[in-house]
Amino acid sequence: MTDALYDRIGRTYTTTRRPDPRIAAAIWYALGDSEIVLNVGAGSGSYEPVDRTVVAVEPSSRMIGQRVDRTAPAVQAAAEALPFRRKTFDAAMAVLTVHHWADWRRGVDEMRRVAHRLVFFTIDTAALDDFWLTGAYFPQIVDLDRERCPTLAEFVNHLGRCTVEHVPIPHDCVDGFLASFWRRPEAYLDSQVRAGISGFAMLAEAAVANGVTRLKADLESGAWEERFGRLRSLETLDICYRLVVA
Repeated sequence: MTDALYDRIGRTYTTTRRPDPRIAAAIWYALGDSEIVLNVGAGSGSYEPVDRTVVAVEPSSRMIGQRVDRTAPAVQAAAEALPFRRKTFDAAMAVLTVHHWADWRRGVDEMRRVAHRLVFFTIDTAALDDFWLTGAYFPQIVDLDRERCPTLAEFVNHLGRCTVEHVPIPHDCVDGFLASFWRRPEAYLDSQVRAGISGFAMLAEAAVANGVTRLKADLESGAWEERFGRLRSLETLDICYRLVVA
């Protein structure tokens, strides 16, 4: 499912999905002193550290095709069946990808098998109700994410001993994932922005159109400002993103 999804939405992925340096710094810090790193569900190569040896795993040929020359070599494979020997890597990282895996437990176990340290940048689905975009305009995305993504409690329980850090998203985040435009609501009216967000790609066209129409109307009438305008004064917002290290 993941490879088919990203073969479809990955055509313009690199246009709106670029690594944000502040998020990258948090992920790289979490890697510690690991020198050999595996990037699982690597996509087009965002957030791969440039000062270490990196190998990427990605199921979508279209996403692999968008990797630029400076990115690490990529192997086409799924998280649930990593083609590497036990403890080949100092660390394995997975950035906004666990919710796309067919069997997240098996994927996590495979990462644990091939690496000493695990780093996940993932979402806490329980927090999505509090985000204005999904709470007020696209609640179907919440339903989809809860179907395909483990709860944070399930994830932590399966990992065992680990740390969980909240990652506030800067108001000018350059990586166009679901909640990155929390202070720039007009961006969600742009079809190209939505095209790089898997949650929108998985929704029925009617649901997307309905939510976009209501958001556009609320922005034009001032209703959005009345309900959520206080967000315009914030520099960062803790939405649903977590850095989990095991």
